Amino acid sequence: MRHFLTTEDWTKQEIEALLEDARALKAAPQSGRLRGKRCALLFFNPSLRTRTSFQVGIADLGGTSVVLDAAGTWPLEVEPGAIMDGEAEEHVAEAARVLSTYVDLIAIRAFPKFEDWSREREDPILAGFVKHATVPIINMETIVHPCQELAMLMALQARHGDLAGKNLTLTWTYHPKPLNTAVANSALLAATKMGMNVTLLCPSAEYMLDEKFMEAGRGLAAAEGASVRVSHDIEDAYRGADAVYAKSWGRLDQIGLPMEERLTSDDLRRFIVDEDKMALTNIATFSHCLPMRRNVKATDAVVDGPNSLIIDEAENRLHVQKAVLSALIGS
Repeated sequence: MRHFLTTEDWTKQEIEALLEDARALKAAPQSGRLRGKRCALLFFNPSLRTRTSFQVGIADLGGTSVVLDAAGTWPLEVEPGAIMDGEAEEHVAEAARVLSTYVDLIAIRAFPKFEDWSREREDPILAGFVKHATVPIINMETIVHPCQELAMLMALQARHGDLAGKNLTLTWTYHPKPLNTAVANSALLAATKMGMNVTLLCPSAEYMLDEKFMEAGRGLAAAEGASVRVSHDIEDAYRGADAVYAKSWGRLDQIGLPMEERLTSDDLRRFIVDEDKMALTNIATFSHCLPMRRNVKATDAVVDGPNSLIIDEAENRLHVQKAVLSALIGS
């Protein structure tokens, strides 16, 4: 039984096959690939693009989706051996097995709470479902976001062709509150798997991504003859880029602190993606996973410019997820 938890678990050839199928599904959206199949979409966090694209995609393929809104309403225990005399009323051991008797696939969106990173970096909710479910699992975003980055790759290939040897600047951007690192983690993994040279731009060493993802990215890049480097110099990081991918994320060393101590300093607003920075690039494309705060993360001129891929990437969520669903449970 195969799951789709992270692009790291799939070979470059398998990722290319998913992207090729996504292009075919974009050209011919309707099919009966999932006829008679039932999928549970389990949301511990709210969603716009993920929820809509999965529901529409499953319907396009002839399947049925059951949406379960667990955000704030379904406290779930995931620790083995837990004495459940607190808030949680159900254990993942039962939840996963029961759902598996009703549906053919379970998709899960469960962000870390950023209270104890040593535990949360192990992705406990997703891991619990993988351990106890008897059907395939899709990660709709936890500590990584593999569906988003398939969509990113599809958009980049449509504009750049073969991505091997292309230069991607993965830039941190300002946001008043600390956000999940998932998209940045996955962007690094997906881009390096395809042979892109990745420059990670962030304000300082404190904003580095978890070392397990940095190490994985370096290994994937080395296997493709590419590279990963870190820069804290804005002009240096933008210069020569073929693609710029923007995302905000919080500092891992501040996890567990009160929110008022984790707010981002206003002087880091200078990391906004603007016309002057993009002028340093090799006429680079720009993208962001959305939602995005205009004129905070990127200026209107960049977001609405001819090299912006944000809408293409968002649309591609529909096509790549249909390809993943097809690969896991399609006829």
